Amino acid sequence: MVTCAAQAGYSHLGLRLTPVLPHAKVEHPVIGETQVIREVLRRLDDTGLHILDVEFVRLGPETRVAEYESMLETGAQLGAQHVLAGGDDPDEGRLAERFGELCDAAARYGLTAHLEPIPLFELGTLAQAARVLAAADRPNGGIVIDPIHFFRAPNSFDDIARLPRKWLHYMQFCDAPAGLPDAATWQHQVRSERMIPGEGGLDLLGLLHALPRDLPLGLEVPMATLARTVGAVGRARRLRVATEELLRTLESDPRPL
Repeated sequence: MVTCAAQAGYSHLGLRLTPVLPHAKVEHPVIGETQVIREVLRRLDDTGLHILDVEFVRLGPETRVAEYESMLETGAQLGAQHVLAGGDDPDEGRLAERFGELCDAAARYGLTAHLEPIPLFELGTLAQAARVLAAADRPNGGIVIDPIHFFRAPNSFDDIARLPRKWLHYMQFCDAPAGLPDAATWQHQVRSERMIPGEGGLDLLGLLHALPRDLPLGLEVPMATLARTVGAVGRARRLRVATEELLRTLESDPRPL
């Protein structure tokens, strides 16, 4: 991934060190693999790339934050800035407590901890995430917005305007068909078939207008079908070029900056 990102013209990348779903396996283990960590560090040094974030911490009712200590340590070893989490607990009070624990653990490694609203989880809206962050009340807490989740939940640009600026450090970016599909299609799109920015039906320009202009964009665009005919570097380069083109059109968009 480091080599691919470098060849495709990126400055940073994110690494998924632990799986999103319970009982899923990581395809390429890094945690505890000293030789792999050394090789990743060597390639980061050779290419000049940096790790923006590591993921994923699923905060459920039974989650023990201590079990993610090695993940946070590995992220710090790799020079990551942020760790990403999702809330999958219907009890907001308990979720706030767990998120606070994650923030405290992340702080020991110089990381900020971010909560991503995901409608397929219990915590699916910006309003919910804002309540949890306010209750946790940690200086290194934040919220990450992903377009495919933002537009498929009852969120609005006004919800973004109400967020404290200190909670916004970076965002994720992708495109998808407009509208709300059935659950199975939705899950498939999220995990395997997102769209190149600008080629779907989401109001990405509106979202970019609603967010601070200096946020780093992390492209999360799995495309299983395209992967059959286009290699990883080709896909990554196509994503970067399309995103840069979309950012250029932002300047001429009629909505006020």
